[in-house]
Amino acid sequence: MKEKLTFIPNDLVSLKDYERYAKERMSINSLAYVCSGAGDEITFKRNEEAFQEIYLEANTLEDLSEANTKIELFGQTYDSPIILAPVAYQKLVDINGEIATAQAANVTNTCMCVSSFSSCTLEEISESTKSPLWFQLYIQPDMKTNLELIQKAEILGFKAIVITIDAPISGIRNVEQRYGFSLPENISAVNINNPIQTISNFENILEMAKILPTWKDIEFIKNNTKLPVILKGITNTSYAKKAIDLGIDGIIVSNHGGRTLDTLPSTIEILPKITKAVDKKIPILFDGGIKRGTDIIKAIALGASAVLIGRPIMYGLATAGALGVAHTLKILKEELEVSMIFTGCKDIKQIKNKEIIF
Repeated sequence: MKEKLTFIPNDLVSLKDYERYAKERMSINSLAYVCSGAGDEITFKRNEEAFQEIYLEANTLEDLSEANTKIELFGQTYDSPIILAPVAYQKLVDINGEIATAQAANVTNTCMCVSSFSSCTLEEISESTKSPLWFQLYIQPDMKTNLELIQKAEILGFKAIVITIDAPISGIRNVEQRYGFSLPENISAVNINNPIQTISNFENILEMAKILPTWKDIEFIKNNTKLPVILKGITNTSYAKKAIDLGIDGIIVSNHGGRTLDTLPSTIEILPKITKAVDKKIPILFDGGIKRGTDIIKAIALGASAVLIGRPIMYGLATAGALGVAHTLKILKEELEVSMIFTGCKDIKQIKNKEIIF
């Protein structure tokens, strides 16, 4: 493995470049975890490929004075529609893990969503940034554990609770199996004792069905926190409508990066249907396949209020630690701003309200 960078070389100018650099600096174990999807990886690959089939329309004589990328979500103002997605076990690629990512979020004033399976404590992460933090929860069978985590997030000043619903168990990831992936002894989900998610914990996989979360658990959590509750992992219109009926504050269209059930459609392909079904009742966020500023434009134009990036965090972190994550965010934001100029959109609202996609 090559050593981490302490500076940004001239040929490191895109998220694709970061992926290439990162893979030269990651162990086989971390490569198997970060760079793979479920099954034959059809959904994993399709998330990115589908963006290439969507085209933009240029409008270059618009008045773009006072242009900005600010958004408002759940009563908070954010400098950018780019949010760091919850990614577990970040110490797999950097000794400082989520602390380094939080430092990058702080420098770039970017909202970071912290995984409940993070390899650093919530306290350590919250001390590393003044930028907004969200807390992501994998619902555990013991509701007391869930409430304790949520209450800790509330005390630490987190701004929202994100409940992941598309990964009640881990998907069958053949690449991980072939390479014998396992967490090193010094890396664990330090905020939860004995978290339940992997199918290896059970001889009969269907035995897990007895302890998996349901809509009743979502409703209970919603009624027991003052923070906005966002459901991550919406891939169909019926679940989007159910979330609205339960008073959920927002949804994230996501297929877990193609890591759970293979042959799900790409998220950008299902986004327009969900946008139509939601009909502006609650904010829709988007996750899956973002690699360019033009991808952000496309997702917002199709109904998203903001986008999340996951693997690019790990590639930046593996390449150059906090510096790599901060530079990754800088690249994306600059690409977004350039794309806004070319499409004639002075702000994020205008992207949503303007016909800029063929």
